[in-house]
Amino acid sequence: MSSIKQSSPGAAPLSQLKMYSFMGGGLLCAIVGNILLVVSTATDYWMQYRLSGNYAHQGLWRYCMSNKCYMQTDSIGYWNATRAFMILSGMSCFAGIIASIMSFSHFSSFERFNRSFAAGIMFFISTFFVLLAMAIYTGVTVNFLGKRFGDWRFSWSYILGWVAMLMTFFAGIFYICAYRIYEGRRGTSPR
Repeated sequence: MSSIKQSSPGAAPLSQLKMYSFMGGGLLCAIVGNILLVVSTATDYWMQYRLSGNYAHQGLWRYCMSNKCYMQTDSIGYWNATRAFMILSGMSCFAGIIASIMSFSHFSSFERFNRSFAAGIMFFISTFFVLLAMAIYTGVTVNFLGKRFGDWRFSWSYILGWVAMLMTFFAGIFYICAYRIYEGRRGTSPR
């Protein structure tokens, strides 16, 4: 008796469908996450507060008071770190999107290089960078700026940053699942 399991002919297309479903979902999450990262980084509504009776808001690059906006000229460490990590997150997410689009093609010149795995890792790196940016900004805002301005709150640009982190995280999960399905299919296919 042979100990080799014979898989049904319909099992391979089903696993391929699952793999492409994970890849499609991951690509959708990544594209939405990258758009949210760009919007969050570029807009001026990370924090809203009341200053001298007027409402003001600020982002990573500008602050606005009385319907006039001014560039953030101070080189404060936490702003620079938050900016840098948000930019790195957007760049690594974009690199992951490129790898994920390329993973749909089967023309790989590297047999040991799996584009789905690379895309998943790039999305996790993006998640890590945006988590660092959000944690730095949150910590400084709550401990320093929150005490300076009595009436303040986080605003929609800040919230988009957290949503972008979730989207890039789920994109990474989807692509690692697609990679696992691919590896499982590759391991059971006849050689």
